[in-house]
Amino acid sequence: MAKPSKFVIPRPDPPNKSEDGIYTAGFLLEPVPEGSNRGDCGNDKPYRWIWVITCAEVSLAKIMEGKKLAEEIKSNVKQKVETLNGMGVDVGLALMLVGNNPSSRQYLSAILKACKSTGITSYEYRLPESATMNELLNTVHEINRDERIHGLLVFFPLPRRINSRKIVNSILPEKDVDGLGSIPIGKFAAEESTFQLYSDSYRPAITQSLGFLPCTPFGVIKLLEYYNVEIKGKHAVVIGKSLAVGKPLSLMLLTKEATVTVCHKETKDLADMTRQADILCVAVGKLALVTGDMIKDGAVVVDIGINVLENGCVVGDVDFESVSKKASLITPVPGGVGPVTIAMLLENTVKSAKARI
Repeated sequence: MAKPSKFVIPRPDPPNKSEDGIYTAGFLLEPVPEGSNRGDCGNDKPYRWIWVITCAEVSLAKIMEGKKLAEEIKSNVKQKVETLNGMGVDVGLALMLVGNNPSSRQYLSAILKACKSTGITSYEYRLPESATMNELLNTVHEINRDERIHGLLVFFPLPRRINSRKIVNSILPEKDVDGLGSIPIGKFAAEESTFQLYSDSYRPAITQSLGFLPCTPFGVIKLLEYYNVEIKGKHAVVIGKSLAVGKPLSLMLLTKEATVTVCHKETKDLADMTRQADILCVAVGKLALVTGDMIKDGAVVVDIGINVLENGCVVGDVDFESVSKKASLITPVPGGVGPVTIAMLLENTVKSAKARI
């Protein structure tokens, strides 16, 4: 443990104590060495008050909170929703939850709250864990036909027996506001829709022919840029190769001209890979997968993982306490990427509504 740093403060009066009566960081009483000039303490008493920093394990990382960026995006969304309302258009978002996954329920609750704050009408579709593939497909087709609804989000994971890709690809591209269907993913991989990473200008044709960019990885890019993180020329390591986050995020980082390494469960010596990262993005869903000894000093760490503990607390894949002592920037969980992801989802929903005017 590091020793406290001490600086003499010339004041004779004691400072206010903390509630527990302990000076954890502030002034402490110290005897003045015999023969020293007590006048520099502002009095002739045989003691002086000194400033002591006792927080030995101070986090060096700046926290990349997503709330402020998310609020800016949602404020813009609210204005657009009000404009559409004035034109007689009620913006609608469908949310389909199968089963009772804890993380999905928390995500659903957060989205419902965001919809309410921005004026977007939410439509909940809750199906039991036992729902069949046909029942899910019928629900998606029903939503596709519903003119009140401009976007559909299906919560993952779905039950193992369900073909998730078939469900996602049954969503109309213009309503696939999470951008996970084969059309938007394929178009982006083919560099036909990469311009969306560089321009916020609205183009109705996007929703018809190119689709939307996946919300979570696009949210990561937005958050990095919001905190002025240089991506071009940096070594970015992505842990996780899911189609929801890892793969599209690696493509986005490549588009932004980073050198990208993708790691997964078969990667040998994961720590050796992560220590090379200027930017480390973790999206696996495994508690404390990355620890402080696995990153280099000054790295930027983006924790996208979601783990719900038995007590209901939500934590990420990164051991925040140890990693934050070495990283220059780090996202918290919750409160990091999550709020931005939701904001991007709402923004895509509004774009879809505008495209149908």
